[in-house]
Amino acid sequence: MPRIALVTAIAAHGKDDDIPPLRDALAEAGMDSEVLAWDDPSVSWRRFDAALLRAPWDYTQRLAEFMAWCARADRATRLLNPLSVLRWNTDKRYLGDLAGAGVPVVESVFVAPGEDPDAALPDWAESVVKPCVGAGSRDAQRFLRSEREQALAHARRLLDDGRHVLAQPYLDAVDHKGETALVHFGGTFSHAIRKAALLERGATPTSHLFAPERITPRKPSSEELTLARRALDATAAILGLDHALAYARVDLLPSPQGPRLLELELTEPSLFFAHAPRTAPGKLAAAVRERLDG
Repeated sequence: MPRIALVTAIAAHGKDDDIPPLRDALAEAGMDSEVLAWDDPSVSWRRFDAALLRAPWDYTQRLAEFMAWCARADRATRLLNPLSVLRWNTDKRYLGDLAGAGVPVVESVFVAPGEDPDAALPDWAESVVKPCVGAGSRDAQRFLRSEREQALAHARRLLDDGRHVLAQPYLDAVDHKGETALVHFGGTFSHAIRKAALLERGATPTSHLFAPERITPRKPSSEELTLARRALDATAAILGLDHALAYARVDLLPSPQGPRLLELELTEPSLFFAHAPRTAPGKLAAAVRERLDG
């Protein structure tokens, strides 16, 4: 019986609600699974036929350490998603690659340590400033044009810490329409959810692993489905992938010009099984099994 490691982190153990239904689905598909932390040095990853990343949610604060683990795990077992995808997707500068490939991305400006954010940041009516390596809205903050000095101060704090910065215009349609996340397994759309807007005006960045989210099921529009497909196809072309990814989540924001890609979550996305059809965990289990048998 194939053995699957469901990879979490010591700090996130027991916090991923997707794991229990996924374990049931893996068992129904003839696979045994065990929940293990990437940062537990006692684990022998060679015991497993695959390591499926689920909740290594502290990696944004320990990226070099985490990527070193990914490289070791890739030598010991089959890493899902693949190492090349994880290396690319853990830094939001991948959005620049997708925009260059013609994917409609939320306008994104990147600032590197040593660069002047005042010269780089556009004069948007409202903006979001966050680290290029980040998740769950950690260290992300929303600013009005009149708060430019505060935005620059936030950017400089991140840059002084050696972190690359991403600035984007705040698309205020999200305040009443929400964000759409489209989940795919094996390259095929499974389900979608609506996230209420997370960043409140004047709020300080969350200090937790992730900010609390308000989630409901959503039926995506044909335009959103098409954009998600474009983003995944562009990713395959950029990285030279010859197989569809086991899992992917495409996060979109509404805009006057139509949906725009906010993030492409290929590393450790929440899959929101509690808000999905009962068949969704089985679709991921089937995608894992296909990769083991292929």
